[in-house]
Amino acid sequence: MSSVIKILLYVMGAYLAIVGIAYVAQRKFTYFPNASRVAPADTGLEGFREVELPTPDGERVIAWYAPAPAGRPTILYFHGNGGGLANRAMRFGRYQNAGFGIFVMSYRGYSGSTGSPTETHNIADARLAYDYLIKQGLKPADIFLYGESLGSGVAVQTAAAVPVAGVILDAPYTSIVEVGAKAYPILPLNWLMVDRYESDKHIASINAPLLILHGTRDQVIPLEMGQRMYALAREPKKIVVFPEGRHIDLDKYGAVDVVRDWILALRR
Repeated sequence: MSSVIKILLYVMGAYLAIVGIAYVAQRKFTYFPNASRVAPADTGLEGFREVELPTPDGERVIAWYAPAPAGRPTILYFHGNGGGLANRAMRFGRYQNAGFGIFVMSYRGYSGSTGSPTETHNIADARLAYDYLIKQGLKPADIFLYGESLGSGVAVQTAAAVPVAGVILDAPYTSIVEVGAKAYPILPLNWLMVDRYESDKHIASINAPLLILHGTRDQVIPLEMGQRMYALAREPKKIVVFPEGRHIDLDKYGAVDVVRDWILALRR
């Protein structure tokens, strides 16, 4: 056997080993949970209470809930893939201070929730959160979905399945497969990935007003993906691009005011 063939076989074997590791450990590269369970009050938030959502398969999903003032809507919030509820407490407080109720669901394995996150579980648990609000007396017209980064895929699939007043997508992607392919171009992720979050296949099924927020300087989920999602969505829809915005830092450029004004305009 020639040395060239030996080298090629070695390279092929190493590549296949990398692919195998990527397949087995793929969720380690998708979800980065902070598992610590923190009470809302310990983050400085007032008016929030912790809610436990029992799942049909015996797990427990932790959520934080601040009910809306009379006559105001509630934001059902799905966060990104890193950290947990406590990491986003300041953002939740901003929307509370803007006059909205807010219900924030963690994912399995995050913020004291039991189990492990998967796309199937996250979508099913989002429906539990929605149903919880309905049981609290809210109507679909009172509920706005907010999806941040990874959570945009959860919001899209949820809004495609249930009636809501509107949907806000902060740094949305077309699919996690496509996001991953940009980060790991040598891997055949279209064949490997189990949790795909193919939002581009679901967004046209949303029958609610849509607001997309995206930063021009986002290096995690490029603006081009947000623009493609906007193009695929039904009217009424709006996209706001923040020229200085990066990934999940749009609040400092006025995103909360944009969301507040958009929601209030729809409520008139």
